[in-house]
Amino acid sequence: MEPKKRIRFTVEEKVNILKQHLLEKKALSDLCDENNIHPTMFYRWQKELFSNATFALKNGKDKEIVRWKKKTLELEEKLTRKNEVLSELMEEHVALKKSLGES
Repeated sequence: MEPKKRIRFTVEEKVNILKQHLLEKKALSDLCDENNIHPTMFYRWQKELFSNATFALKNGKDKEIVRWKKKTLELEEKLTRKNEVLSELMEEHVALKKSLGES
C-alpha cells in the first residue's frame, strides 16, 4: 500500500476553505471531503487564523512588528558581513596551504 502524498495548501487556499465554512456556512464535513483534509487540520488553521487576527487588524503600524523587522535586517546584514570575512579567511587559508605544500 502506497503512503498518501501530503498536500500543501497555500495561504490563499486555507483562507478560502476557512471562509467557506465560517462565512458561507458550508458544512465542515463537505469541505473536508472536497479538499481531502482532516477536520483536525481545519481546526488548526482556524486556531492559527484567530491567534493572528490582531496583527491583521492593526493595519501594519504595530511598533513591535516594525522593531522585529528592523532587528531582522540588522542580523541579516551582520550575517552577510560574517560570511564575507569567513570567505576571505578561507581563501587565505587555502593559499597558505598551497604555498607551504609547494615549498
